[in-house]
Amino acid sequence: MQKLSHFILAAALVVASAFAQGSRKIGDVTVVVDNQTIPIRVSAGSTELQTLALTAFNSHGRYDISGRRTPAYDFKFTVVSANQVRVDITKGSAATVVASETVAGTTPRNALLKAADVAVVKTNGLGLRGFFTGRIAFLSQRTGKTDVYASDLYFRDARQLTHDGALALSPRWAPDGSRIIYTSYFGSGSPDIYLIDPNTGRKETFASFRGTNSGARFSPNGQQVAMILTGGDISQVYVSNAQGRQMVQKTRSNDVKSSPCWSPDGSQIMFAMGEPTPQLYVMSAGGGAPRRAASGYTYMAEPDWSRTDRNKVACTVRVPGGKYQIAVVDLASGQVKVVSKAAYDAVEPSWLADGRHVVCTVRDKRTSVISILDTETGNSAQVSPNNETTFQAGVWTP
Repeated sequence: MQKLSHFILAAALVVASAFAQGSRKIGDVTVVVDNQTIPIRVSAGSTELQTLALTAFNSHGRYDISGRRTPAYDFKFTVVSANQVRVDITKGSAATVVASETVAGTTPRNALLKAADVAVVKTNGLGLRGFFTGRIAFLSQRTGKTDVYASDLYFRDARQLTHDGALALSPRWAPDGSRIIYTSYFGSGSPDIYLIDPNTGRKETFASFRGTNSGARFSPNGQQVAMILTGGDISQVYVSNAQGRQMVQKTRSNDVKSSPCWSPDGSQIMFAMGEPTPQLYVMSAGGGAPRRAASGYTYMAEPDWSRTDRNKVACTVRVPGGKYQIAVVDLASGQVKVVSKAAYDAVEPSWLADGRHVVCTVRDKRTSVISILDTETGNSAQVSPNNETTFQAGVWTP
């Protein structure tokens, strides 16, 4: 049987035997980019919300909360009712009113994050969307097993979804947030694809064919799923409908394939192909011969296509010295730029809603955490707890 993927399974098995030690935040990287950031002052009505607000803006590469420079804006968050928060935005020393808006959320924390997104939209100056209210599906070993969890971006409400007692891999959301699709060795002991409802925990089998079933991703409109099936020994890209039926084989070569993802309009599929040094290939979602998408590194895998830019893809590359970093591919020019600056490895990128930041796994030999990486500056902020082994996060934006 061919490998489940070039990199993901090997990484997961390494992490499965790892454990977090000490209090290092290996997912934090701070690069001085004062000319690209906006200094702000942030205040909130309670210690809990103040901490959350500071954590959120600290993860956003456009803003500087260090206090080293005079604030260009003041963001004041006030609890209005049980699940409502008002944000008041003023500018400069004259405290010129920029905006005042009250937003409702599912919880006070969610309302605070929604209000913080309003502040980003009103002040970032680059036309960026907010991403603070995004949710992640991720893998954790807090129980000693690798299970799927769902949480807000800052791990304030992490909830265990699976109890399979088996290795899980690659959780990804449906575009409407109603389901999470993932791979698990549950049941037969071979990798199969499952769906789980993040609200009820109801699980169903999506694909369970002879061989391996892995790497499933919903199309942007939620009507199709791309995945990797071997049918025995040869891994191929398949596409089905959203119920796992009408399965159609899209590739025919004998090369190992992994990690399919969709273009923003759903017209193309990108995946990694080759062993042991995979490269990125792209093909029409309707089928046809794959073509090389980029070059420049001997190892390019785990692609994720930006939802906001059809020419931008994040991926994992191996850099000189054998470490792994996140790179961004410009499909229009063919340029590949390494954007992470992790001391060890940064892998498994997943774009956030603004098309600038990604969620990724940062790891060394002992520790694996989830961080938010600014692809423009290289700054990253760890968002998962130090005492928990976490990896492979998929993102959904309400």
